[in-house]
Amino acid sequence: MMSVAAARALSGGQRCFVGIGLPSTAANLARRTHAPDLVLIYESGALGSKPDWLPASIGDGILAETADAVIGVPEVFNYWLQPGRIDVGFLGAAQLDKFGNINTTVIGDDYANPKVRLPGAGGAPEIAANCHEVYVVVRQSKRSFVDQVDFVTSYGHGRGNGERERLGLRGAGPTLVITDLGVFRPDPDTHELVLTAVHPGVTVEQVREATGWELRVADELATTPTPTSDELAALRALKEASSS
Repeated sequence: MMSVAAARALSGGQRCFVGIGLPSTAANLARRTHAPDLVLIYESGALGSKPDWLPASIGDGILAETADAVIGVPEVFNYWLQPGRIDVGFLGAAQLDKFGNINTTVIGDDYANPKVRLPGAGGAPEIAANCHEVYVVVRQSKRSFVDQVDFVTSYGHGRGNGERERLGLRGAGPTLVITDLGVFRPDPDTHELVLTAVHPGVTVEQVREATGWELRVADELATTPTPTSDELAALRALKEASSS
């Protein structure tokens, strides 16, 4: 459901900075269904990749073999990401707060001696700062959906109320958050995440129980359409090709 919902948010002609995992699944599913001209850009330098299966990593050979061009990693950041040439960046998160700030660095309030040390930033801070929009895909629980992240790895909307603009960040920040329970979008004024849709069979109360802040719910709450037979067939084909 997460992959299908994320894929539907993409449209043809967009330039999408793709991460491995659910973001890659969603982007490749979109390209195989309703957005065949979606341009997939991977951090390793593969531009316009059209993989026949889901890559195992950003270094998977299928990305270079099927790319329109392969460039150096510094060029991806200097000539594509930082100048604002990427429409959508996909990110995951260990922690996400109500203003879309992302933590993938440490759990705990002591950076030197954290409860858990996470993989870190990679290119995520640049993606969060410079893509026109950012989509976040994350499994939802009170451990991942927190009132305030322990460490800001990738800047979302700060504490809201125009902080991105005051800092001079190029992109709009997180405009869409997709979890295994529903879909969230930032309030246009406060930038606090608001539940705008629930997935089939999910109740608002379930979402509240998995949220670490007082959840706001849209006045017109939608239900995510169930996956179509074409979407499921394309998704299964990707999965089967990856395992063969």
